[in-house]
Amino acid sequence: MVYVAVMGHGVVGSGVVEVLENHRDSISKRAKEEINIKYILDIREFPDSPYADKFTKSFDDILNDDEVRVVAEVMGGVNPAYEFTKKCLLAGKSVVTSNKELVAEKGAELLQIAKDNNANYLFEASVGGGIPIIRPMSQCLAANDVVEVAGILNGTTNFILTKMIRENMSFEDALKMAQQLGYAERDPSADVEGYDACRKIAILASLAYGRHIYPNLVHTQGITGIALEDVAYASSWGGVIKLIGQVKRLDDGRIDITVEPMFIKSSSQLASVDDVFNGILVRGDATGDVVFYGKGAGKLPTASAVVADIIDCVKHLKARKYLYWADGDETLVKPYSETEYPVYFRVEGNERKTILETVLKLFPDARIIVRANAPESEIAFINSSIPVYEQERAVTELEKLGVSVKSKIRISDL
Repeated sequence: MVYVAVMGHGVVGSGVVEVLENHRDSISKRAKEEINIKYILDIREFPDSPYADKFTKSFDDILNDDEVRVVAEVMGGVNPAYEFTKKCLLAGKSVVTSNKELVAEKGAELLQIAKDNNANYLFEASVGGGIPIIRPMSQCLAANDVVEVAGILNGTTNFILTKMIRENMSFEDALKMAQQLGYAERDPSADVEGYDACRKIAILASLAYGRHIYPNLVHTQGITGIALEDVAYASSWGGVIKLIGQVKRLDDGRIDITVEPMFIKSSSQLASVDDVFNGILVRGDATGDVVFYGKGAGKLPTASAVVADIIDCVKHLKARKYLYWADGDETLVKPYSETEYPVYFRVEGNERKTILETVLKLFPDARIIVRANAPESEIAFINSSIPVYEQERAVTELEKLGVSVKSKIRISDL
């Protein structure tokens, strides 16, 4: 018998307990060991829970119990999750987690501690919830050099954009609906400002390229500036707007990494990923494009991934799984200002002819796109690939000449 502990009894933590208890027999067969929950750590009281006798408020109960071999950290946030995880690994206990914030900030350090203490630190649930992505990238695609990883990594923002695209719903109304349905928190900033997707692409980049990419090195832009006018222009152009996390290795060894809204052609495999679903594209030099699709969050899908990692740890109590990356620094990432890509602009001014002349003066390659019922004061166009610093310089010039830039969105090559 192997004893495990679950730290945190929120949405995911309660799901982990439920999956472990309700699928006890099948899980034991897969793990080739009976798995029993010995402790559930939470500061709250759960007197009516069928597992009331397992609850503790003391982390030391878990740390000091040698019978506990595997710990599931599903608390969220960096503190105290980081301290607790570190102490468990130093004690030789394997840890599994769904905590994307902790893995993104401290992954390299915790993986090294796990290695030094012959323990495992697994985090399949940290990126795609119930979508398998960490294990396929580290094992099934191990023979490939990963050329690029890109995807829709946040279900809440994808739901909002889907409502804007399909139902012509404003951002504000779509966000309100997402909150009413439980897809978005009362404070939705982690989702709509892109922070959640940033942490996930940072983890995938670290895994793909073997060096830790910290979230503060990732250019991150959310969807709060997307308007229905932009959705209409994207449709006219032949595509949709999606919030994309993307990373690729460059010829000079650095990586280009970003999270931002992008125009995606309707023919792209990611264009049809709608509602709360996620889609992650991994481009390998041998396999070509492989796409992982499913719900990226939710109580039981995420709990399922956590429990799968628990089973893996139990099967590897006497041997480490090779999941590791070294520390990294800012020299690994190409500055975003130097990134080149085609770009969409939506601008406004006083007189259409003057606006057009000004735009073509600064953007000779501009291709005008149209939408139904656009006011005379509005022009939208696509420009060929130029560096971000040149885009910003042109925006400044437009503003000086009385043309207001309402939107600037990257054109994807996916």
